Amino acid sequence: MPAANDMPLTPLGFLARAAEIHPDKTAVVDGESRIGYGALWLRVRRLASALVAAGVSPGDRVAVLAPNSGAMIEAHFGVPLAGAVLTAINLRLEPASVAFILRHSGARLLIVDGDCSALALAALSQLEVRPTVIEAAERPSMGAPSYEAFLAAGNPDFAGRWPDNEREPIALNYTSGTTGDPKGAVYTHRGAYLNALGNIINFGLDPATVYLWTLPMFHCNGWTFPWAVTAVGGTHICVRRFDANRVLALIAEHQVSHLCGAPVILNMLAEAARRDSVHFGHPVRIATGGAPPPSAVIAAMAAIGCQITHLYGLTETYGPATLCLPQSDWSTLSKEQRAQRMARQGVRHVAMGGLKVIDPVKRSELPCDGESVGEILLRGNTIMDGYFDNPDATAAAFRDGWFNTGDLAVRHPDGYVEIKDRSKDIIISGGENISSIEIEEVLYRHPAVLEAAVVARPDPRWGETPCAFVRLRDDAAPTSAADLIAWCRQHLAGFKVPKTVLFGDLPKTATGKIQKFLLRAQANAPE
Repeated sequence: MPAANDMPLTPLGFLARAAEIHPDKTAVVDGESRIGYGALWLRVRRLASALVAAGVSPGDRVAVLAPNSGAMIEAHFGVPLAGAVLTAINLRLEPASVAFILRHSGARLLIVDGDCSALALAALSQLEVRPTVIEAAERPSMGAPSYEAFLAAGNPDFAGRWPDNEREPIALNYTSGTTGDPKGAVYTHRGAYLNALGNIINFGLDPATVYLWTLPMFHCNGWTFPWAVTAVGGTHICVRRFDANRVLALIAEHQVSHLCGAPVILNMLAEAARRDSVHFGHPVRIATGGAPPPSAVIAAMAAIGCQITHLYGLTETYGPATLCLPQSDWSTLSKEQRAQRMARQGVRHVAMGGLKVIDPVKRSELPCDGESVGEILLRGNTIMDGYFDNPDATAAAFRDGWFNTGDLAVRHPDGYVEIKDRSKDIIISGGENISSIEIEEVLYRHPAVLEAAVVARPDPRWGETPCAFVRLRDDAAPTSAADLIAWCRQHLAGFKVPKTVLFGDLPKTATGKIQKFLLRAQANAPE
C-alpha cells in the first residue's frame, strides 16, 4: 500500500484535480469547439482506455503529428495515463526526418491530425514496420480509424495506469537534428511535474489565466505549459497556425493573459500592432525564448502593453531553464537600458538546481565579470533523463556531472547570464571571437530592419568575417548594404562590422528560430 506521505510526482494529477474543482469551466477552446474540465477528463480517460485496448503497453511510445489543438492537449494526458510515452513530432519536418523519429522511437501508434495526413503518408511509406494510425480529422483520408470513433470505444471510467515510479518516462522529444540525426530527449513524470510548477511560479499563472497557444505543443511539450495551465485551471486557446493579425484579434476577443513564442513571433506581432495601431487595454504577459530577443523587439512589445519574460532553455531542459527576473532598481533605467537588461538570459528557473559558466578547455568556472566567455552548464531535476537509445550522446552531454549546453555566455556581476552565441555560431576573424548576437542586436536597432541574422563567411585573409542576412520592413525607406554596414560601424568595433549584407526572407523552424545552418550554407556557397 502506498505511504500516506509518498506519492509519485506526475502532472496527470493536475487534470484530475482541475476536473474535480472546475468541472464546468472552459478548459479548451479549439476553433468553434469548447470543452470544460469535467468533459476533458472523461475524454482523456477514454483515450487512455482505447490505447490500452489497442495493445499499447507500459513504456510504449505513442506519436502525435498535429498542430495546437484539443486532441494535442488530450494526448498530453491520455497517452501517459495509458502508461505510454508521448512523442510529439514537429510537423514542419520533411518526411525523411518524421520517418526517422517514428523508426528510432519505435512508436506503437500514431495519431495524425487531418492537416498532417500528406506528411504522415509520405513518412510512413519509408518505414518497414508501421505503427497503428488513428486520424483526427472531420473527414479521414488515410483509410485509418477516426480519432472520435477511437475515443468512443474507450471507457470513461478507466482508472488509468498511473506511474509507480515518478522517474518513469512521460514524453520523448526530438531535437532539430541540424547537425546530424535528431536525438530524443527523455522527459520523466517527475521532471514534467516540477517544470510545470516552476512555470506557474515564474510566469504568474492562476485560475484566471487565459493562455493562447502560439508556441507549438510539439516543441518541448509546449515548454510543459499544457500541464502548467491545466494545473491552475486556466483556459487553453488553441491556434493551429500562426497569423499575427489573427493572434492580435484573439488576444482582444478572449482577454488573453499569457502566451509564449520565439522572438521572431514577437517581432511579427509588434510589426502588425504598429501597422494597425493596436494597444492592449488589459495586462498581457509574454514569455519568449528559443533565441536571444533583440532589445528593440522587447521595447516594441512593451510599447503595445505587453510584459515580456525572457526565458532560456533547450529541448534537454523541458524548455525553460533560466529567466530574466526584473530587479526593482531597473524601473529607474531608461526604456532602452531596461530592454537591454531584459534581453539577457538571467538567472536559473525556480526548478533548476544549478548553473555555472566555465572555460570550455580548462573546465574551470569563470568570474562574473560580464566579459569572460564560456559554456553554460546546468544541473537539476528538470534536466532530461538522457537521450533515448543513445548512450554515447548522453555521456557526452552529462560530462562531469553537469549538462553541457554548448551555449556560450558571460555572467555579469549581478549573476545574470547573457548568451553570446552557440559554440558553432561564434565567428573567429583574425583570431578574434565575434558574437553574432551582438551584431544582430545592433542591426535590429536600425529603423528599416525587421529581421536579422549573422553567420560566419569564409575569408581568405581573416579566416572568417561576419555575413548579415536582413529582411527590411515593408514600409522602410530605401536601405542598402552600405547603409547597414555604416550603421554597424557607428556602434561596433571595426573587426565586428559585417563585410557582407544580403537581403531577403530568413528561413525559420516551426518554432520561429532562424535556421542559421541554411544561412551558413548560403554564405559558404561559391560566388
